[in-house]
Amino acid sequence: MDRTAWLELPPEARSAAEAYTSTVEYAETAETGVMSRLACTLHTTTGRVFVKGTRSDEPAAWMYEYEARVTRVAPLAPRVLWQVDAGGWLLTGYEYVFGLHPDLVPGSPDLGPLINALTTMAAAPWPEQVRKKPLHIRWAGFFPTDRRPDLEGLALVHSDVSPLNMLATDDGIRVLDWALACPGPAWADTAFAIPRFVHAGHTPEQAEALARTVPAYRAAAPSAVSTFAQTLCAVWESREESDPAPHRAPLISAARAWAAHREYAKV
Repeated sequence: MDRTAWLELPPEARSAAEAYTSTVEYAETAETGVMSRLACTLHTTTGRVFVKGTRSDEPAAWMYEYEARVTRVAPLAPRVLWQVDAGGWLLTGYEYVFGLHPDLVPGSPDLGPLINALTTMAAAPWPEQVRKKPLHIRWAGFFPTDRRPDLEGLALVHSDVSPLNMLATDDGIRVLDWALACPGPAWADTAFAIPRFVHAGHTPEQAEALARTVPAYRAAAPSAVSTFAQTLCAVWESREESDPAPHRAPLISAARAWAAHREYAKV
């Protein structure tokens, strides 16, 4: 998606935001992330604020409202500070979080804090006031119908635990970008992390060992996790076919390695 710079917004939209932020001295457009039409850090006279937004008439504008509603109750998420709909733009201001994206390579000091974060995330319930397709509905058609219970759950699942959606801070890992969150099994985000571990250089066995330090994952039925692993491969392969992107192939390879390991070892 083409990014819109802060100064390209209509004056009405910028003024409405500055009523909450104070005067914006300058803005930095985010270099990562592909979903938001506007994503930038505002440097204001009272500090920094991260802002995401889109045009109010965009078909996907509802996702920004949903993301804010989920973020308000999500663990380890930045605080939602304000929302405005002005000048034809829907904007959300978030707490600015300072940190670096965690490194997932074997031996990284970020692995312990990430496991702590996954443990915390697994304990969060889905907010009943927010209606969103649960994981087993989102992935319908990619797994046998009799395996549906394997993917059911009422936990708040982020579902995109890329290091680019996390920041390692002095107080631990913070988790960003909850736009794709949905209800699902409590262990799902830990399972989503396993291909990321493999992609970073862990063997599937090492990645599984890391995941099992998260209580919710350790308690998951092995057959349910295997259903997840096979389905994740199918979903990612389908996305690669419909929307090829350079980053997809290495992640698909990692997911396949994990799924093959579970099938071979009957974990």
